[in-house]
Amino acid sequence: MVNALVPMRSRREVVVVAIVAAIAVCTVAALGSLGTDLGPWYQGLRQPVWKPPDLWFGPAWTLVFSLIGWAGARAWLRADGRAERMRLFWAFGVNATLNVLWSWLFFRWRRPDWAQLELLPFWLSIVGLILIVRRTDKVAASLLLPYLAWVTFAAALNCAVVRLNPAL
Repeated sequence: MVNALVPMRSRREVVVVAIVAAIAVCTVAALGSLGTDLGPWYQGLRQPVWKPPDLWFGPAWTLVFSLIGWAGARAWLRADGRAERMRLFWAFGVNATLNVLWSWLFFRWRRPDWAQLELLPFWLSIVGLILIVRRTDKVAASLLLPYLAWVTFAAALNCAVVRLNPAL
C-alpha cells in the first residue's frame, strides 16, 4: 500500500531529482574543496591531540554529503507544492553557501577566527534545515543529523585551533 501522504512520482522524476541532488552536493563539495588548502600554513598550526588524522576528513565529508543529497532528494519528492519546494531550495541553498564559506575562511583565507564566528550561522542553518525538512519528511530530517554532529565536532576543532594558535 502506498502512503497517501507521499505523492506518486514517476520513475523519470525520481531519477532526475536524484541526479540533481548528486550534482548539487558534488558542486558544494568541490567548491569547499577548492577553498581547502592543507599546505604549509595548515600543517604549521598547533592542533588538539584529539584531532583525527587528515585522511579521515574526506571519507567523513563524503558520507555526510551523500546523506545530505539523499535527504534533499527525499524531501523534494515528498514536498507538496511550489511553496514547500521553495522553502527546501532556500534552506539547502543558504546552508550550502555557509558550508563553502567556512572552508574558504578557515583554509584559503587563513582566518580560523573568522571561520569560528561563521560557525554559529552555519550550525544554525543546519538546525533550520532539519526543522524545515522535518515538515516534509521525518526520515529525510534524520538523515541530516550526522551532518549536524559532524559540524558540531568541526566547530569544537575550529575553536581549539583558535585557542592553540593565538597569534592568528
